[in-house]
Amino acid sequence: MREADRRSVLGSVWLRDEPEPTRARLSRDDIVKTAIRVLDREGLDKFSMRVMAAELDAAATSALYWRVATKDDLLELVVDEIFADALVPAPERGDWRDHVTVVVQAAYDALWEHPWAARLLASHGGLGPNYNALIDRVESVLDAAGFKGTHLDSAVSAIFHYLVGSAVTDSAWLSVVRRSGLNDARWATESAGRMGVDATHLAAYLNRKSHSGPEARFASGLRVILVGLRPRQLS
Repeated sequence: MREADRRSVLGSVWLRDEPEPTRARLSRDDIVKTAIRVLDREGLDKFSMRVMAAELDAAATSALYWRVATKDDLLELVVDEIFADALVPAPERGDWRDHVTVVVQAAYDALWEHPWAARLLASHGGLGPNYNALIDRVESVLDAAGFKGTHLDSAVSAIFHYLVGSAVTDSAWLSVVRRSGLNDARWATESAGRMGVDATHLAAYLNRKSHSGPEARFASGLRVILVGLRPRQLS
């Protein structure tokens, strides 16, 4: 097998061994942190390995391609790193619904802080250690609450599908507004008439901190899902 093929086999960076250490001063963690900084600044559409190479000095460029074989590999690494911020301690009080809420809300907040990451979940998420640690935490809470068998699997899927779907939808709105170059309020004022909606309501819908904004809608929807779930076992 060619070296280039060996370094991209199985379609995921998480299914291959990390390259052997070299004398290069740049680590994979350094590259991932730089990529997150570039993505926060430039966005996903302008991101490329060429941009990354320009961000790093000449001595580090070769290390970039040794440590990370492809752009897709790098995107897998960065989206999983985002979820590291969501691995918060479990609350000391509350029932299983409260415990699940803390985990999932932290994941949603991490995705909101880096809206480009939500777009990657459809193609680059799901195999990394941090994402799987989140799933394990939710699964452990539900298992302890009495969810068993396929009902446990279905409950976990419902929760994470809601998380990802909400993050992708909110990220899409945010991307449209950012491309316009306007702030939320101005964009709502300029766009509401064309959309056939009230400008005040649209501005509130986009405002993260409003009572009808993304954060409030997410918390409310998550509660609806959790209230509807009941511990049981399905074979």
